[in-house]
Parts: sequence; structure tokens; C-alpha cells
Amino acid sequence: MVKNATEHRHEMRVYFDDTDAGGIAYHANYLKWAERARTESLRDMHLPHAVMMERYNAMLVVRRIEVEYVAPARLDEALRVTTRVRDFGAATLDLDQAVLRAVDEAVLARLQVGLVCVRADGMRPTRLPAPWREAFAGLMAASD
Repeated sequence: MVKNATEHRHEMRVYFDDTDAGGIAYHANYLKWAERARTESLRDMHLPHAVMMERYNAMLVVRRIEVEYVAPARLDEALRVTTRVRDFGAATLDLDQAVLRAVDEAVLARLQVGLVCVRADGMRPTRLPAPWREAFAGLMAASD
């Protein structure tokens, strides 16, 4: 679901296999949840990874990620992961993501993610395909 032109929202829940023995979400799962939200944000823009790979022999890979853990997610809580384009270049995309408790929008984690577009057949950097550049430019313009 898209909240507005600049923020994508992905709803999810903390399952038993996401937690430790105390019912607290394991820290690495925040990375998995953020990845799923990024994938769904592209799908909602009608620009999924599969199309990028099939038509342009390109894909987005994580080059850097920084996570600030604010509060724990707990077993069975409903979560919302937000994704916002912060900036993009010829071959790069920088995002701000947050994991929120859905019931009260409390921030559980903040993520700054740097992606790079690479050739699928050699992992060398390549330009973002035009449809993605245009979509990201539209999101940036809408946030001004």
C-alpha cells in the first residue's frame, strides 16, 4: 500500500520463527523485513526486480546498510515497514526505511540503505534502467 507519493508501506507480522526464546524478534530479521518491503515497493510501482533482470540484465544489490535498533518487536505484533527514496544517481539508490509497530506507529528500527545497480551476468555496476530512473525522479519531485 502506498501512503502517499513518497512513502511505501508494507504490513507484516512477527511470527514465532522470527523470535528468540523470549518472544523478541531476532535482530537480523529486520534486514529480511526491510528487503521484503523494498521488493514490494518496486512491485507496487510496477517495476519488479524480475523485469529489471529479464529486460535489462540488471539488478539492485545492497552496497551498504545501517540499522539503528530503537525498541524490540515482539511475537505476534503487527508491523509496518516504510520505504522512502532519499536520493539516486546513475547507478545508485539510497533509501530510508523504518520498522514501526502498526498499532501505535512507534519506531522499532531505522535503516539507511544504499543500493547499486549491477549487471546480472557479471555484477559490474551499470546505469539504472530508464523506467526506474524516471519513477525515482517522480518520487523525488513529489516529496519536494
